[in-house]
Amino acid sequence: MAWVYLASAIACEVAATLSLRRAVEVPRWYALVVPGYLASFVLLSLTLAAGMALGVAYGVWTATGVALTALLSRVLFKEALTPLMVAGIGLIAAGVLLVEMGSGA
Repeated sequence: MAWVYLASAIACEVAATLSLRRAVEVPRWYALVVPGYLASFVLLSLTLAAGMALGVAYGVWTATGVALTALLSRVLFKEALTPLMVAGIGLIAAGVLLVEMGSGA
């Protein structure tokens, strides 16, 4: 169940972050930003309560959020996604994988 909570937390965080980008131009999008981040933190807390280690949960949450936000901002907002940025995302993912493997999760 922890992984379901974590996936939901990631989805809420990414949605809130993308809404924040849109809210700069259309302020009514702020109505999605705060509830999205709040839901994300609640779901992250449920992930921890379900037994996932903090280092693993937070690492996966942040790395996946960064990767998805970068990819979706490219698609939705035509923002840059350079090869160097893609390499950086890959390094973040590799680091999270190492943390997860080291935790024995």
